Amino acid sequence: MSALAERLRPVGRILEDPDYNVWGCSPIYDEQGRVHVFYSKWKNEYGHYGWVAACEIGHAVADSPEGPYTDLGTVLKGRGGNHWDSWSIHNPTIHKVGDKYALFYMGSDGSDLGVTLEDIGKMSTEEYRPYFHKLVGSKAVGLAIADDLNGPWTRVSDEGPVVPKGPIPSWDDFVTSNPAFLQHPNGQCWLYYKGWDAESAAAFNGNRKYGISIADKIEGPYTKHENNPIIDFSTIHPKVQCEDAYVWMQDGKFNIILRDMGFYNHEYGITMQSDDGVNWSEPEIAFLDAPTYFDEEMPGLDREGRFERPQLLLGPDGPTHLFCAYRGGKYRTSSGVVLAIDPQ
Repeated sequence: MSALAERLRPVGRILEDPDYNVWGCSPIYDEQGRVHVFYSKWKNEYGHYGWVAACEIGHAVADSPEGPYTDLGTVLKGRGGNHWDSWSIHNPTIHKVGDKYALFYMGSDGSDLGVTLEDIGKMSTEEYRPYFHKLVGSKAVGLAIADDLNGPWTRVSDEGPVVPKGPIPSWDDFVTSNPAFLQHPNGQCWLYYKGWDAESAAAFNGNRKYGISIADKIEGPYTKHENNPIIDFSTIHPKVQCEDAYVWMQDGKFNIILRDMGFYNHEYGITMQSDDGVNWSEPEIAFLDAPTYFDEEMPGLDREGRFERPQLLLGPDGPTHLFCAYRGGKYRTSSGVVLAIDPQ
């Protein structure tokens, strides 16, 4: 059990909405000490797996991490047309870089599916399945930048994603997704991203690994690291993997938190440390299964009982709160959830 896991204290759910699934809550303090959260949301009519078809990024603000939050509306949505991010904008992560704010995200493109989003919303789970898998295969990483947390937001990735898929064959030739950002102590912009290859995707839905793409300025261009993938659990077993990284510096070391996908189990989070941001220590438990912290009824939903998309609220002395996505809640869909990180 890591030192981080020992300090977690449950606070509660946030951003529960009767009309929307809510996911991927990324927090940041503003200069007045208020908490801004950029989060994924999509209408319930698309079902839980509508995240890759119809998601958009919302913005909410509160005086404290536990809320209550005031919804400020949608800040990014699919651009339509045949853009690489035409349909869904998902899994945001927000960071301040110099005097700018950077909002990284995952985008998908459904322009060549031969159906509309309205058609998707009327489909059964089985009817949607082949379209879901095609949309997953279109995922890539994008970026929008603003001078202020309240926008306006300008996409940097208009012509193409900031992290495109790799050439065939390569470890990331099928998908790039779930970005995590760190400004390196040397000033460079390090963008960690999840990827997997078409061969493993065809065999068993893919083995998720992490790589880095590096730029001298936030807008890019980003160049993939020569040692990618830098986190690869497939050497343990072909199906052991990880996702949902968040990276930060603390006490002179690189730290990462991820969702476990088989190292311990599929319900825990894991954390690792590094001296250089490339070579990582053995995983330790970052957080346990969700029922350890929240005594809620399990309504029988897919993916229930575990936290996903861990994101940290960083204060001057390090992380103060852990924000995650969690299925269930009073509307039996999904929402954000907050855990405090008690001081050491």
